[in-house]
Amino acid sequence: MALYKGKYQKSPGWVKVIQWLGIMAVLTLVAMGVWLIIPCNHASTEALKWFQFMQTIGTFLLPPFICAWLWSENPLQWLHLASHQTSNIKHQTSPFLYGAAIVLMIVAMPGINLLADWNSRMVLPECMAGIEAWMKAQENAAMALTERFLAGTSIGVLVVNIGLMALLPACAEELTFRGVVMGLFNVERLTFSGKRAHVAVWVTAILFSAIHMQFYGFVPRMLLGALFGYALLWTGSLWVPIVMHFTNNCVTVVAYWCIYRTGINPETIETFGTGDTAWVGAVSIVLVGIGIYFFWRRSRQMRRASSRMSEGS
Repeated sequence: MALYKGKYQKSPGWVKVIQWLGIMAVLTLVAMGVWLIIPCNHASTEALKWFQFMQTIGTFLLPPFICAWLWSENPLQWLHLASHQTSNIKHQTSPFLYGAAIVLMIVAMPGINLLADWNSRMVLPECMAGIEAWMKAQENAAMALTERFLAGTSIGVLVVNIGLMALLPACAEELTFRGVVMGLFNVERLTFSGKRAHVAVWVTAILFSAIHMQFYGFVPRMLLGALFGYALLWTGSLWVPIVMHFTNNCVTVVAYWCIYRTGINPETIETFGTGDTAWVGAVSIVLVGIGIYFFWRRSRQMRRASSRMSEGS
């Protein structure tokens, strides 16, 4: 395997895309095959959780590491998981940035609900009634499965759901979308700046939202994807968007668990920041905008300080 390390580093971008899709397809099929041969009731919640676990591993978690191994002599640096230097800037993070990322995501929850509520009111033309019915069916099925996974009041259920629905997808999806997909826009990995970087962020965000097949939450998920992408650009570390993604998912998992334990209507989580509390959602969006500005400014200050240190050494 060591012989293949960095072997395709100078290959054209389209070759790397084909390699990535091929590896992802093969590992996804392997994961599905393993799940199917396991003797169990495949319609049970536990079996479906195992299916999601193996599919996430095969589709999103393993392919980025294999691709990075094939495309770089320093796979972890290519994925922005290890400290590295681009141009004359040594990318660094700090506890402040991680703390700011966590707070930012918590504050954003009501605003996300408000945007999701607006997005859910989307109505297609009559000529697209069939497509609209399919989209609603996909949305309802995804929501039903999510609520089925989240149902439960034991500590064990909470721990499993945090791992399966917060930690694993945060790591796997960020490795795939912000790691591989954004990386393919900048094959030489020299710098994340300029128009190409913005294109990478937004194209990746659109793909990130589309892959979830939940069209009535497309806009807020796309904006979250863009935020994760810019967090990578500003800090140079994939760990920051991973922490943000994990926080977003974990807050929802814990909130549902608390609600099921207290018997409150689960819709309370989805509607906070809408309707009579829409003002909370609006304030949330404003605060997030301010938070993003200060997050960007702080990360820029750190990059400049690092650049001066590099020049002086």
